[in-house]
Parts: sequence; C-alpha cells; structure tokens
Amino acid sequence: MLCNTKEDVLKIVKERNVSFIQLWFTDVLGYLKSFAITPTEFEEALDEGMGFDGSSIEGFARIEESDMIAKPDPMTFEFLPWRSEEKPVARMFCDILEPDGTSYKGDPRYAFKRLLKKAKDLGYTFYLGPELEFFYFSDNKTPKPLDEGGYFDATPLDTGGLLRRETIFALQNIGINIEYSHHEVAPGQHEIDMRYDEGLRMADKTMTLRLVVKEIAKLNGVYATFMPKPIFGENGSGMHVHQSLFKSNRNAFYDPRDEFHLSDIAKGYIAGLLKHARELTAVTNQWVNSYKRLVPGYEAPVYISWAKRNRSTMIRVPMYKPGKENATRIEFRSPDPACNPYLAFAVMLAAGLKGIEEGYTLAEPIEEDLYHFTPEKKKEMNIQELPGNLYEAILEVEKSELVREALGDHIFNKFIENKKIEWDRYRTHVSKYEIDTYLAKL
Repeated sequence: MLCNTKEDVLKIVKERNVSFIQLWFTDVLGYLKSFAITPTEFEEALDEGMGFDGSSIEGFARIEESDMIAKPDPMTFEFLPWRSEEKPVARMFCDILEPDGTSYKGDPRYAFKRLLKKAKDLGYTFYLGPELEFFYFSDNKTPKPLDEGGYFDATPLDTGGLLRRETIFALQNIGINIEYSHHEVAPGQHEIDMRYDEGLRMADKTMTLRLVVKEIAKLNGVYATFMPKPIFGENGSGMHVHQSLFKSNRNAFYDPRDEFHLSDIAKGYIAGLLKHARELTAVTNQWVNSYKRLVPGYEAPVYISWAKRNRSTMIRVPMYKPGKENATRIEFRSPDPACNPYLAFAVMLAAGLKGIEEGYTLAEPIEEDLYHFTPEKKKEMNIQELPGNLYEAILEVEKSELVREALGDHIFNKFIENKKIEWDRYRTHVSKYEIDTYLAKL
C-alpha cells in the first residue's frame, strides 16, 4: 500500500472495513511477535502506541521495568493476502518505545535504524537484496522432503513449484517484488529472491517473506522451514545477501576505471566484512544448527576470502554488465535465513562502514577452489576460517567492540547471554547419534 501518514492508513482502514490490524515486531532472536487490535483502537495506537508486557519477550525488559509501547509505522501498512477479503486483516511493523516515548534500546529494528542513520550521516543509502533458501517438508516432526528435485529442476521433480508460485503471488500482493525463484540443490529445497530495496524496508520484507512462506505452506497442508541444516548429508539453507551503498542516485560501489569496476568505497566495505567476519558470525549464523551448514563440501562458504566468480569464497562480486552500473554490488554468502535480519544487516553494515572509514586494505581475490587447498597453502596465503561452532562464534563476538557498538549494550549482552544458554543445553544433550554409536559398545 502507498501509505506515508497516519491519515493515509486511517482512511484505508475505514474504506476497506478492516476487521483487525496486527502489530508486528521481533524479539532479540528474530522471532516474530504479534498482537491484534480493532479499528476502534487504531487511531490511539498510531498516536500513542499500544502498551504490552516486555518482560515476556526474549531479550527485552526485566519484570521490574516491563512496560513497553509498540508504535506502528504507517509506511508498513499492508493487507494479509491469506485472510478474507470480506473481513480484511492488515499488518504493520512497530517501533518499540519506553513509556516516556523514547526508543527502546532492546528493539532490534531500532538497532538497525541507528546504523542506517550513521550511513545516512556519511551520505550513504544502504541497499540489500537477500536470497532466502528454505525446505518444504511433510510436517514439522520429520525432515521428509516433498520432492527429490535438484538445482533448477522443473516439474515433475519440482513438486514445490506450485507452492512457490502461490507464495510469490501473495508476496506481490503486499508490495514485495520478486526477481527469481527456483528449486535448490537439496531435495525439497527452494529459493525465493527479492528485488533489492533500502535497508529497513528490506529487513521488514525479510521478516514478511519468512512468514508468508510458512503461511502458504500451512494452508496447503505442508511445513516450510528456514532451519539452516535440517538434513544430514544434504546442502543447508543460506541467505546470500547482496548489498551496496548509494550516494544520491549514484552507486558508490562502482568505478569504471577499476579492473573489477569496484570503487575504493566498495573495496573498503569488502575489507571491513573480511576483517570482522569471525566476530559477526554469531549474529549472521546464530543457532547451534547454523554450524552444521558451515562445513566444507556443501557449497557453504567457510573460508574468509573474496572473488569475482569463485563461489567457494565468502564474498563474491557479481559480474559487471555494461550499462548496469547501479547493479554493482557485493554478495555476502555466509549468513543463513534463520538469523534476525535487523541485527544481521546491522552488523554487516557496521563492518563495511568500518572498512571504509579506517581505509582497510583489500587483499587480492582468490579465484581458485578453496576446498581443494591444502592446510599448508591456506596457511601460506593467510586464509582464515569462520568459527566452527556456536561456542567458538560466541568467544569471537564477546570481544567485538564493533558488534557491541552496532547492537548497543542491551542487545549485545542479552544476545550473548541467550547464545551461551543455547550452547550449554546443546553440549550437555545426549543425541541419537551418541546412543546409536556408543550404547551397545561401551
């Protein structure tokens, strides 16, 4: 919807006889939270926000300081396409406020808005284009794929294609433009790529896409998951994030005189991501399961390096096409689609801006297949690896001043606290693998 003001949305709610408005926000881990209000409460919500108990939201307030306010953003008003047209339901993303009306420091959307303001103060607009991979399973109990298709397979192997098609129609109905969709490498695995957009809008769209994928699957009696590695021995799901900085209407990453058509700004940005990659990983790959994907042999990037065409590197620069200067961008390939996009996009931007501001030097690209490098060659070329598990990633992020500054003390501390609890539960859990391997022998 083309809504910019309170008056715009009030008019639409009245004219379309809206039955409910869902107010959306995320907790620190990126789980979507929602509550619904009726049109009679809507004007007050737009003016003052709606109160709720923040102590019940992961990573928000303690019980003695639990009063929070969710204030809807008029520019995010959209109708939910799977609800009745006779009694339509709309949704709006919210900014979370303190009772005195100031921004709440535990709100992931606010953390990202702070970084976007920093970029804006430097003259930049941040653009993103994430590619989200996911699986369709029969249910949420067993990872049984709906099909046996592979990369770019079509019908009859791509039985999830009709679900993707229905999902794309739903996304288009709420203003989310889709560039590509296809079957991915693993059985039951699919990908939907959104057309690039400004950072905050894209973070909201990423949250929306994840919900729409799940809702359409549910309506068709199946289950969709963004779990990074649900099937042993198969490729996991990534979220390659295309990103660029613009100054006015000009792509600040483009330089026609450069061998790679990359400006010094772009090179500094890439160098920032490379230098800080290990400390970002706990945020961009935030689950124990994320590190089952980040292993050699399944197309997921493990080695901290960059290239133009080499898809074994962590950062790839898509090929330049004459006349398409505004499409100049970099592709950050290590994140997965189960992260909190507000926090993940924030730390990516923070690292990139740091590289620009500090004038980091960009190493030469590596166009060889890194998976075939010997340990000696990797050591000789000073190629580092991403953390191998969540605990290693926690140790890296704990000492990161860049991530702390990007997220703010509140989110930084709450996030690490939660991740330590997750790791402790995982490391003390006795798995089926251990029972099957050891019980009859030891």
